[in-house]
Amino acid sequence: MTIFAQIYIDKDMDVLVATLLLARGFDATTAREQQMLGEPDQKQLAFAASIGHSILTHNRLDFEELHTNYLINSQLHAGILIAKRRSSYEIADTGCHPS
Repeated sequence: MTIFAQIYIDKDMDVLVATLLLARGFDATTAREQQMLGEPDQKQLAFAASIGHSILTHNRLDFEELHTNYLINSQLHAGILIAKRRSSYEIADTGCHPS
């Protein structure tokens, strides 16, 4: 099986999302697992970038601004995935399954 995304799940996401993504073959970790709870969004994105993971969040406005700042400063990150607030099962079952 090929994993096509490594995902760091932001502190505002339900931790059940990680369990469901792992069950579907994704490489996923959470802010809780990485002892990053309580850290600001800027540190969350920097941490995700440092481990080569895309960050999954509900927080569109803050992360759009952070992305813009990364572009202005010629910084790189592994991606920002913005999820509409839905149930954990809906978020994890995107129809995009790793092969």
